[in-house]
Amino acid sequence: MIHGSQVALLLPLRFIPFKWSSKLYDEGIRYTKGAFGCLCILMCQCFAPTSLRITFETEGKGSFNVEDIKKLVIKNEAGDVASLNLPTKFVLISNHQIYADWWYAWCLMYFIGGQGVHRYVYITLKKSLRWIPIIGWGMQLYGFIFLARSWASDRSQLASHLSALGKRAEEEDRPFCFLLYPEGTLVSPNTRPISKKFADKEGIADLSNLLLPRSTGLYYSLQSLSPRVPDLKLIDLTVIYPGIPPMGYGQNYYTLRSIFMDGVPPPVIHIHLKMFDVATDVPIGDLTSSTCISYESSRQNANILEEKKTFDVWLRELWQEKDDLITVFLQTGSFRVSGMSPIEIPVKLRRKREILDAFCFFLPAGVGYLWGMIRQ
Repeated sequence: MIHGSQVALLLPLRFIPFKWSSKLYDEGIRYTKGAFGCLCILMCQCFAPTSLRITFETEGKGSFNVEDIKKLVIKNEAGDVASLNLPTKFVLISNHQIYADWWYAWCLMYFIGGQGVHRYVYITLKKSLRWIPIIGWGMQLYGFIFLARSWASDRSQLASHLSALGKRAEEEDRPFCFLLYPEGTLVSPNTRPISKKFADKEGIADLSNLLLPRSTGLYYSLQSLSPRVPDLKLIDLTVIYPGIPPMGYGQNYYTLRSIFMDGVPPPVIHIHLKMFDVATDVPIGDLTSSTCISYESSRQNANILEEKKTFDVWLRELWQEKDDLITVFLQTGSFRVSGMSPIEIPVKLRRKREILDAFCFFLPAGVGYLWGMIRQ
C-alpha cells in the first residue's frame, strides 16, 4: 500500500516542472516514510508487544542533569510517557546486535519530539539493495544513501548527499535524523575474530561485548553535516535485549522471524542514552580546512590525519565505555544510573487514526477527494 501510493500518486509529480509539484512530492514522500514508521509501531503493537526502557547518562560524557531529564519527558493526560522532548536534528549511533535494531530505532524516532521524527529518517545501505523490487525502489524514493562499500567512491557521494540533506533541513527548519551503526555489522562468531585481529594489529584493546567501531563513515558524516546544521547533536544509544547471556550473540535469540512470526519479541528493550553537541563536544577537526585553498597541502594533510586520529581515539573510548556499561548490566540487571528511575514507553501508536496512516490511507483518500472536487 505504501509503495503503491508512492508509485501511483507521487512519482508522476517528479515529472511536472513546477515548484508546487516538487513540494507536493516531498511532502508525500515524508508522509509515506512516516507511514512506514507507524507500520513498524503497529506491527509491534499487534504481533510483538514490547516497551522501550530508557535511561539517561547523568555522570560521564554526554550526560544530562536530572532537571533536564524531567523537562525532556512529556506525559499524556493518563500520566504515561508520550514523547521525549529531545532535539530533532541529530545523528544517531548505536551498538549493533540483531537485524531488528534498525526497526526498534525507527520506533524510537516516533517518540522523539512532539510529532516524532520518524518521517525524517535517513540511513545508508549496500548499493546492491538499490534495485530489489518494491523494497529497493521504495528505499530510493525515501532518499536513502546507497554505498558501494568502497571508500574511494563512497566518500564524495556520502558527503554531497548528507550536505544537501542537512542544508535543506536547516533552511526548511525540519527535523533530521541520520542513523548509523559504527560497528558496520552484527556481533557474531564470524565478525568477532575480525575485530580481535584488527585490535592486535593496531595494538589496542579489543572489546568484550561489542565490535570495535569503524570511525571513517561517522567522521566524514559529521564533517559534512555540522557546517550546515549548526545545532546538530550526536545521540548515542547503548541497547540491550534481555535473555542474551554474556558472550552470547543476539541474532541467535531474536530474529525478525522469531519476533514477528513466532511471537517471541524481547519483552523490553533497554536503552541508555547519551547526547553530544557536535560543534563543541565531538573532535571532528577544523571544518574550514575543507573549504579553503591551502598552499601547504602536505601540512594540511598531516593536520587532517591527526584530526582523524583524535576522532578515532574519542570514538573508541566511547565504545569502551559502552562495553563496560553492558558488562555492568549483564552482572547487575540494570545500567545503575543514579538520580532517576528508567522511563518506560510502550511501543504502540498514540492515536487511533495512525492505524490508517500505517497503511498510507490518507494519501489516496486525499487525492480522491481533490479529484472529486475538480470534476464537480
